[in-house]
Amino acid sequence: MATKNGNGQGVKKKGVRVQIFDTSLRDGTQSEHVAYSLDDKLQIAHELDRLGVDYIEAGWPGSNPKDMGFFDRAVDEKWTNAKITAFGSTRHPKNKPAQDPNLQALVKSKAPVLIFFGKTWDFHVTDALRVKLEDNVDMIRTSAEYLKTNCEQLLYDAEHFFDGYKHNRDYAWKTLDAAVAGGVETLVLCDTNGGTLPDEIARIVGEVKKRFGGMRLGIHPHNDSGVAIANALAAVEAGCTHVQGTINGFGERCGNVDLLPVIANLSLKLGYDCLKGDESVRRLTEVSRFVYEIGNLPPRDNQPYVGKSAFAHKGGIHVSAVNRNAATYEHVDPESVGNSRRVLISELSGRSNVVATQGERFGLKDRPEDLKKIVDRLMELENQGYVYEAAEASFDLLVRKTLAQHQPFFKLHGFRVMTDVDDKGVETTEATVKIEVGGQVEHTASDGNGPVNALDGALRKALEKFYPEVNEIRLTDYKVRVVNPKAATAAKVLVSIVSSDHKNRWTTVGVSENIIEASWHALVDSVEYKLYQTRGEDRLAPAAAAQAKRTAKAKAKDKEKKAVAAARR
Repeated sequence: MATKNGNGQGVKKKGVRVQIFDTSLRDGTQSEHVAYSLDDKLQIAHELDRLGVDYIEAGWPGSNPKDMGFFDRAVDEKWTNAKITAFGSTRHPKNKPAQDPNLQALVKSKAPVLIFFGKTWDFHVTDALRVKLEDNVDMIRTSAEYLKTNCEQLLYDAEHFFDGYKHNRDYAWKTLDAAVAGGVETLVLCDTNGGTLPDEIARIVGEVKKRFGGMRLGIHPHNDSGVAIANALAAVEAGCTHVQGTINGFGERCGNVDLLPVIANLSLKLGYDCLKGDESVRRLTEVSRFVYEIGNLPPRDNQPYVGKSAFAHKGGIHVSAVNRNAATYEHVDPESVGNSRRVLISELSGRSNVVATQGERFGLKDRPEDLKKIVDRLMELENQGYVYEAAEASFDLLVRKTLAQHQPFFKLHGFRVMTDVDDKGVETTEATVKIEVGGQVEHTASDGNGPVNALDGALRKALEKFYPEVNEIRLTDYKVRVVNPKAATAAKVLVSIVSSDHKNRWTTVGVSENIIEASWHALVDSVEYKLYQTRGEDRLAPAAAAQAKRTAKAKAKDKEKKAVAAARR
């Protein structure tokens, strides 16, 4: 059976299943800036289960109450695809297995799968554990024997295996032999310090494979040398059928291997079976963003396969080629991993970029003069400091204005922002806005947590009777960047605002030497973009339109009366 990757090249299915072991909830939480509550961990675990991973390593029950709390809750949860796994270490040198607190905590977790680690590198045994080499071997064997009788499945992490193997091969063999003698079902070879390179990984895994025959082998790479993904793939090609890593590559120091590109490469390019097949692979981007969201962390735009920029095209020549055949600059179909193609707009853009983003909406494909106007205007504004790469909403309005197809939804008469600070340092901010819609003038004021918040509130108050949907808009991000820093306090600033209405997200920008004015431009673009989505060219809501019609009629009648009166005089 064969499948195809995104650029149309045939990929022969190997018929080999590679187990995916996710340690986001254990190893991943050791990453700087990552901290999950118990409920967070349960949410992520269920998302991983839906994705179809084989194992979810949920924590070390002997190390903290939160992890033990997870296992207490997990017993009553329904798991469809994944096996919940508890992690721990070998017994303490002075304890017998049945009296060892760490091993007892593993058993009490009631996790169906247990995994424990032991020392492989003789340097660690003598300098970290400070025990005799033969005692460490006995600790591995007896720990395995005890745990084996208290779980459905037992795995072993050979910590620092590759460093240990290169330093003292004979001793590394003894530690693995002890784990196998104790009854473990999978030997996981760990590149704990992340210092091993792919050619070494492939060679050593091949040698382990020869020694242990039919034993399932796993790989646990870290990314300290920047080659964790390559190491995982090399290990699988050399005989490993079990990969341990984390979603988005979270982990201590430089992180664990990122499972997302590993799964994509194994499935789409190397022909291995992972997860639940292609449908699961198409959820990789969704799961990546879910984990970032739960962790309250910003996504990494250039993350392979799932990042926002993974299939983003900026150069005009590139976009022109992609429009003809996506395989010219895309190694797989973005949809194969649940991502999407993006065409960026900047001063590097050519007409192809504009056609790709706005061509269908405005019928630009066969209008070269209009295309030139848009590109020229784009370059002019970017020279002033505007950046439209991620500001699709502002660019949409720019095209409308350049083509004389924009009719403002309201007319600004003026706005004012006032900030007072009393002698106790208490700050109050008020903004006033005066606008006109359909001949009707609204003058409103609003307090706020700072000038932009106050201005946003006043604008919404002024517009809501005409356009009620403005109350659906939420500002989800606000950024300011100095355009020309050498001008110091007289420099221009670029304000970027991300808005959402619980259905869509859009970004708008404004530029000015005055940060309030730049913010105003971005706010207005955000509102007008929303109104174009909800009502197109219709200017007013029905009730407001009727009121405006009555107002216009009254003004006309009044004007007629004045004309009659003047004629009589």
